Parts: sequence; structure tokens; C-alpha cells
Amino acid sequence: MNGTGIGQIALLAVVMAAGMRAEMTGSERRAAFLKMIDRPRVALAPEVSGDRFSYAADAAQRVPGIWVRPEGAGKHPVVIVLHGTGGTKEGQLPVLKQLAAKGFLAVAIDGRYHGERTAKKTGSDEYQAAMLRTYETGKEHPFLYDTVWDVMRLMDYLETRPEVDAGRIGLIGFSKGGMEAYLAAAVDARVKVAVPCIGVQSFAWALEHDSWQSRAGTFQAALDTAAKQGGVAQADAKFLKHFYDKVAPGVYGDFDGPAMVPLIAPRALMTINGEIDARTPGPGLELCLAAARKAYAGSAEKFQVVIEKNTGHAVKPEALAQAVEWFVKWL
Repeated sequence: MNGTGIGQIALLAVVMAAGMRAEMTGSERRAAFLKMIDRPRVALAPEVSGDRFSYAADAAQRVPGIWVRPEGAGKHPVVIVLHGTGGTKEGQLPVLKQLAAKGFLAVAIDGRYHGERTAKKTGSDEYQAAMLRTYETGKEHPFLYDTVWDVMRLMDYLETRPEVDAGRIGLIGFSKGGMEAYLAAAVDARVKVAVPCIGVQSFAWALEHDSWQSRAGTFQAALDTAAKQGGVAQADAKFLKHFYDKVAPGVYGDFDGPAMVPLIAPRALMTINGEIDARTPGPGLELCLAAARKAYAGSAEKFQVVIEKNTGHAVKPEALAQAVEWFVKWL
């Protein structure tokens, strides 16, 4: 078979089925993603009060954040923490404290339409409404992509801070935040260490194998309303593709996990997934891992896979401890 393994054949099949442009170079793929999320840059205009801060991501959005500082003076490595759907930056405080205890300046922000970026300061109603609005108007990308932009602007801000070692920035995210983490790390080399948790997946595989329902459940209200508007009684894989095309263009094609995760190489990458997590189905996950293993062929020590046995959509303390030590090792 001319050295072509079964995993590579399966990956090629998904690439072809999803319309992923395999001939794109890594630089071209990064450039295409960055062009899609780009917008006029504005002054950061940071505001700081104790352990809280905010900065301007664009003309319409300010991003609130919190940090937990480590002991000691001087410059510190940074780890950015991203929450999942319905979460908040405050919900990441236990993780921030673990990281700060290891010497990191630990930072968390609210994702788009979450936490302080909503009227209710909690829940995900406004997030669902924003996704539906994007479906209807084509404006914004509240599902994943806009928060990637926010993370990039956060790094712009961190680079201005005297206590930050801007050459040592790490990124960890959970679920929605895990997807945002691998996308941000793929397109911004300032992320030196990435740990996407329960987020790495192939959207294309899930769509092609009727395994999309759990992931879509995180934005079910927006999806159902969009389907109703389109005269579709119940959203199916075909309609979900149409929804994704409007809300997150390329998420099951050019910017799917098997295409983006390998772009993090050769920087340090640890992936954490649950063995029985319906939101990141195993075969689709393996497509991402196979592509990443190929990219890390010359630096295998910088790529580690953690599969939590008999675990669904969760990160157990043992796996989180491994993630913290991964940052210690590589940052």
C-alpha cells in the first residue's frame, strides 16, 4: 500500500467527504481562518481593579477577565483558562489557583455571551440568541470563532503587562473552551503549550455517522428555532450542515479538528478526552489524533494523549493534574 496506513486512508476519506482542502498548506489554512475572524483593531483600553480586568476586543465588545497571581516578583509564565458552554470565568477559579500554586499567572475570561457579557450574568440564553442571530444575519461568530479572537486580543494585552513573560503563554480550555483552545493555538504561535480538554473532535465524522446530536445539544434552542424558520420539522444532519455553514463556516471542513489540531505542532500539546464522551465521538477523535501524530513525528515527546477510561464529558482531577504538570514541564 506504498506505506499508506489505514488511519491515513480513513483520514483522507473524511477530508474528501467534508470538502476539506487537503492541498492547503498550514500557513494557508491559518491565513484563511484569521481572515474569516478578522475585524478592525481598536485600542485595548485596559481597565484593572485588583484581580479583575477588562480590555476591548473590538469596537463593540469588552472582555472581562480575572487572574490569580503566583507568589514572587518578576516575570511569570501565563496560562489562560477557557470555560465551557454556560460557564463563567469565576467557575475556573479552582483551576486558576492550582496553576498559580505552580508559579503561573493564571487568567480566565468570559466567552462571548457568557458571564458578565450577558444581562443575566449566567446561563446561556443570550448565547443561543446570538447564534440564531448569526444564522439569520451572518453577523458575528459567537460559536467558537469570536472567542478565539478574544483570546488573541488577550495575548495582545498580556504582552503589555510587566509581570508577564510573553514568551511563555499556555492555554487550556474545557468543552467549548477546549475547541476554542485548539483553534486559537493552531493559528497563533504565541501559544507555546496547549491543553484542549473534552473538545478535540471531528465535526465531519460526527455528521457523516449520525453522531452529532450531543454536540448540537449545546445549542439546541438556536438550532431548533432555525429549523422551524426553514420549515424543517426536526433538525437532521443535512440541516445542521446548513446551520454550521452560516454560524461557523468551515467547522466541519477546512477548520475541522483533523485539519487544525496538527497546526499546533511542534509546540507542546496535550489532549484530554473521555473514552465514552458522546460530544467527542471516539472515531472522530482518532482522526484528529492520527493527523496530529503525523505532524509530531519529529517531536513526539511534545504530544501526549490522555483518554479517561469509562468517562463521559468530564475532566477528572487526575487528568487535570496531568495537564498542570504538562504546563510545568513545557512552560
